[in-house]
Amino acid sequence: MNRHDREMQPRQDPMRKSRQQDPERQFDQLEASSLYCPTCRTAVPVRKRLLLVLPDGERYEYLCSRCFTSVGKKVEEKKAGLDLIMKP
Repeated sequence: MNRHDREMQPRQDPMRKSRQQDPERQFDQLEASSLYCPTCRTAVPVRKRLLLVLPDGERYEYLCSRCFTSVGKKVEEKKAGLDLIMKP
């Protein structure tokens, strides 16, 4: 197989197999790009701000990028096996 043949082959997506096995995993964590702002009275791009780090995950707030009004909240659950262990 020469170089030209390798370039013509489609790239293999390493996550494709895991997504095919568990289709619900595709939508495990969604990110909002725009939300309705009651102050601006229109859908606007949002910024995600970390509010709290909780034992079961992290709490975020979505802010309007124009007037900085809070337009939504989200809790991202902590993945198993990421505990911090402190030695005395």
